[in-house]
Amino acid sequence: MSGHEILGFAAAILTTVCWLPQAFRTLRTKDTKSLSLVTQSAFALGVALWLIYGILAGNAPIILANGVTFILVSLILAMKLRYG
Repeated sequence: MSGHEILGFAAAILTTVCWLPQAFRTLRTKDTKSLSLVTQSAFALGVALWLIYGILAGNAPIILANGVTFILVSLILAMKLRYG
């Protein structure tokens, strides 16, 4: 594994892990009132585009981070649409 890949995995882990507590709290409580639908939608789209980019580039850190994040943000977005 090259230094670039190690750096990429470190960044992927940090940016995904720091977001997990909020995602898990939202999934556990189903409280989405304070979340902006526009912001969550834009975030989901951005993460999806990063995931596609990572797949096209064959970049494992980008695929890993954005794959996990996309699943969670999609669940939160679905909850926002359902529970308001």
